[in-house]
Amino acid sequence: MKRALSVIGLLAALSAGAYVLPGGSILRRMSAANAEQQLSSLKVDGSLHFYGPAVKEAGAALGLPTDRPDIEADGSVYMKLPGRCRFEAKAPEGNTVASVSSGGRKRVEGTEIAALSEAIQQVCAVLAVRAGTVQESREVVEAHLRSLGIEPRSTSLARFGGDVVYVLGPQGEGKPQFWVYKEDFRPARLRYKDAKGTAWDVRLLDYSSPATGGALPRTIEVWRGEDRVLRFTVLTGDTRAKIADTLF
Repeated sequence: MKRALSVIGLLAALSAGAYVLPGGSILRRMSAANAEQQLSSLKVDGSLHFYGPAVKEAGAALGLPTDRPDIEADGSVYMKLPGRCRFEAKAPEGNTVASVSSGGRKRVEGTEIAALSEAIQQVCAVLAVRAGTVQESREVVEAHLRSLGIEPRSTSLARFGGDVVYVLGPQGEGKPQFWVYKEDFRPARLRYKDAKGTAWDVRLLDYSSPATGGALPRTIEVWRGEDRVLRFTVLTGDTRAKIADTLF
């Protein structure tokens, strides 16, 4: 009898440990965590690097030499909530280009750098949503995920670096997925394919930087297929920045 009770207890413990929140609950808690930031605007500046296949594209857009393994530029992200974001790449002795997401619509200034556009479109879609209620914000994010082919009802657990994350979407490499940090419900990663079939992986790393107040990750990486093509690292930030509407 005691042995049977022990087995039942062990099975119960394993079941509890394996429990994963449903996708709707994860997105609702993420939306609540976003709302707790009480952010209306944000401007951050930092270092921007382009690698591998993006060097030629970024070099042509910024007016920089492409005979090197990577290109460095100054980067700035502007956010004005709800739903307006801008990512600029500036070469001190070259050009300035920008990708803008405003209400889900994309606009480009200068010659487009695809990785820059993918980064700001996804960052804006999961971090700059502020609908009337948390539930409405969740529904906006869920609609965006479905537009990327991500099925949020399927959930599992994984590790991302040293952190445990919820994975929304089917399991397996190459599957469209949205990852959320389990500890604080901040967005961690989006994996999807665009209309041309190109595989993208946008990674949001480290929300602990005081420069962003937790509203934006300290590091944003973009991978195209198996190659890292962009890395942006925040150096300074202003969570009360006065940002002109004309930027969007």
